[in-house]
This record gives sequence, structure tokens and C-alpha cells, in this order.
Amino acid sequence: MKQIDVIQSKTYRYMSQTTAQKFLKKSAEKAFDLKHREILSMNINKYEQAFQKGTNRFHNLENATTKANLAKWKVIENLDRYLQEFEKNFQKNGGKVIWANDAEEARQQVLKIIQKKGADKVVKSKSMTSEEIGLNPFLEEHSIEAIESDLGEFIVQLLDQAPYHIVTPAMHLDLEAIAKLFHEKFGTSLKANAEEITMKAREILRKDYLAAGVGITGANFLVADTGSVAITENEGNARLSTAFPKTHIVIAGIEKILAKMQDLDLFWPLLSTHGTGQNLTVYNSLFSGPKNEHESDGPEEMYVILLDNGRTELLAEEEQREGLYCIRCGACLNVCPVYQNIGGHTYDTVYSGPIGSIITPHLKGMEEFKHLSYASSLCGKCTEVCPVGINIHKMLLLNRRDAVEQNFQPKLESKAWMAFTYLCQKRKILDLFEGKFKNFFVRLFGKKMWGKKRELPKFAEQSFSQQWKKKKKEEEKEKKLHDRHSR
Repeated sequence: MKQIDVIQSKTYRYMSQTTAQKFLKKSAEKAFDLKHREILSMNINKYEQAFQKGTNRFHNLENATTKANLAKWKVIENLDRYLQEFEKNFQKNGGKVIWANDAEEARQQVLKIIQKKGADKVVKSKSMTSEEIGLNPFLEEHSIEAIESDLGEFIVQLLDQAPYHIVTPAMHLDLEAIAKLFHEKFGTSLKANAEEITMKAREILRKDYLAAGVGITGANFLVADTGSVAITENEGNARLSTAFPKTHIVIAGIEKILAKMQDLDLFWPLLSTHGTGQNLTVYNSLFSGPKNEHESDGPEEMYVILLDNGRTELLAEEEQREGLYCIRCGACLNVCPVYQNIGGHTYDTVYSGPIGSIITPHLKGMEEFKHLSYASSLCGKCTEVCPVGINIHKMLLLNRRDAVEQNFQPKLESKAWMAFTYLCQKRKILDLFEGKFKNFFVRLFGKKMWGKKRELPKFAEQSFSQQWKKKKKEEEKEKKLHDRHSR
């Protein structure tokens, strides 16, 4: 191996360790932050009530989930064909399609369009793919102002934070914290209520819709047979971000494809119910290209950037490509006992929670993000609640298997498990050690791993086989005594 390759390999290993260590440190801080836990618990409780009410309206939710799973299976197994069909139909409508292999390509293409239009300000609706490629800081480096128009995204942008949740970016904040933020930034009352804060945000953002030369959105779905972009929202900001600017750029992952328009009849209700508990979100829009000559509003030009950025790596994994079925409803985050304790910012990735734990190692590298697949109790709630039937907890186990097979686990850990396996297979050797010694050994080597605020479980003084032998001897003794008395 060349010297430069050795240096890069060592650097990558160090980066992997620090990413995992950072996760553990942040997790410990958030798990014992009572204020954070209280806010998160309150918001998730509200979600659970709405979710229960929403899912009860389905005549047969299990059947709907199975149908959605089959629909996504069909398009993911034939992804190349459906993407080409979407491209052909979208271009037929006057739109332009750009293929981006990675985040850098996507960023450069967006910049090229903006500079071509001579714009210095863009307005954005909520888009996880734009977060994924780090678009906002990139545009800022090129003196282009990017304004988030979704209220939650607008709030976290003011705080210079990443979104906390796939659906609810500011879930970690209570009304008091948001009122304080708006007071500091815009001079509103410290006691402002939710309506007053929303009205202030609307007042500020309306000016930006008119001033921005380019509007940027994500896509909830891409419909192949009509060449349409489907966007679902509750605030109307996506419609305003596309109605006023002369250019509309859509950044969408290649997995967002649906085969036909009729599929939205199933996927829109599933997304809204599992995302927020609603029957249907307030605004559901279809964009099939730039405005026609007879239309009064809408963009003069429309681009769709189809983003790969590691998705084909996941597609190549036959057992795990199921992760591409995800429709980003966020339901798995809301039911996950780990996420409920540590929140979204600890994951250090755009897609947090169970779904982030299964796809991030494939999108950003198994070595650096393998630890996320261990941030799970494997309770199966994420799988149970998934609207498209992704077997999430199985995917977590497959990621763990891959990390081991690719030798990404520490050598000491491998040796420890080899020793453990050997001992477990040699019952006589294991029984030589009494419970006191086992407890001492575990306290000595396992306490740090178990955590400062948890008590280690205690081994019994005798092993099961020792207890069994003792029980058998006592039974034989009692039987002999019984036999003597019987005579």
C-alpha cells in the first residue's frame, strides 16, 4: 500500500471513531436533559393521539401498507425504467431534467442555474435533499441568500441549527423558546402566542417570495406516467415558493418515483396520516413543468435535479434496498424509544432515527456511521408503524452484519467476542468461575460501556448447570428418603 493511502486510511479510521464518540457524548447529554425530554415527550404525545385517530379512519391499514410496499417494490426493482419514463414525460411538458451523481454535482448545477438567472436570493420550501447536499451554506459561500419558508425550517435557520426531525424541524423547541427567538430577531413580544409568531413570519416571508429570483423545493413523489412532481404541505409555502419566482428548481432523490398518478390515491393519505395524523395534508400540488402561455402564474423555467448521492450503492444491496421505499413520514422516529430519549441532533446526519440509521451507512459510508445501526433496542416498533412495510429492525441487523464482515469493528472487540464464544461453548470452563468472580470481571471491564447512570445486572452465584445439578441431587436425596419411609 502506498504511503498516502496508509495516511488516508488512518485518517478515515480516526474520523470514524470521533463520529461515534461524538454521538455517544451527545446522546448522554440529551438523555439526561430533563427539559429536552419534557418538550420531546409533550410533542410526541400529541403526535401519537393524532396518529391513532388518523389510522383508525383506514378501513384496512394493513392492506394499505402491503399495497404500498408492493408499489414501491415494483418501482425500485425497475428504477432505471421508471426514471427514464419520468424524464421523458417531464421534458415533454417543457421541463428540464439534470442527473446528479453526488452532492457536489447537485450543488454546482443549482449554482449554475442561479447564476445564469442573475439571482442573489432564493426562497426554499422544506426539502430534506437540499439539507442532505448542504445547499444553504454552499450558496452563502457564493453570496446567494437562501431563505427557508417553512415555519419550522425558518426557525431552525434563525438558530443556525439543522432540522431536528424529518417532518417537524423545530420539534425540540417549546413556544417560550421560539417567542424569545422572535423577540431577539424581530422585536416581537416575549409573550407572543403561536398565532402571533406565525403572522410575523408570514409578514417577513411574503417580501422574500416577491424578491427571490429562484424557488427551490424538494419532492414528496415523482410520478412517472405523467412526468409530475407531487408536493404535500400544510402551510402553502411551497406554492408561494413556486408561483412568484421565474425559475423553479426541484431537488429529489431518485427513489421518490411512483409508477402512475393513481398511486397518489394511496400514498398521499398514508404520508399525511403517518406524518401528522391528518386525513390529508392541507395543500397537495402537482407540478408537471413550467407555466404555459395561457397561465398567469408559475415559473417560466422548471428543473428537476435527480440526486443519486449513494442511493445506487444501497440499490445494489439486494437484501437492504428496501430502505429506498421510505416516503419520509417520520413515523419511525416518533415511536422509537431511542429517538424519544436522545432526539434528532445527536445522529449527526440529515436522516435521523431508525430510517436514518439504516440508510446513512450506505449513503455516507459504513465505517463512519456503522454505530447508528447499534442505536436501537430492536423492539420492532419502527417496522410495525412503517406505512410502506419496511422491515427496519431487520435492516439494522443486516447493517451490523455488514460492518463485521467488512472488518470495521475494533480488533479488541473481535478478540473479546471470540473469547466469549469459546467460553460459552465450553460449559465446564465457564462453570469453574463462580458468580462472585463473574460479577467482579463484568464490573471491571463492562461498567464504562454500560454507563455511569445504570446498574450492571448481577450474575447468579451459581450457573444454571450448577443449579440444575444441585437440584437433581436434592431430588435424588428426597427420593431415597421417601423410599426408606415407604418400606
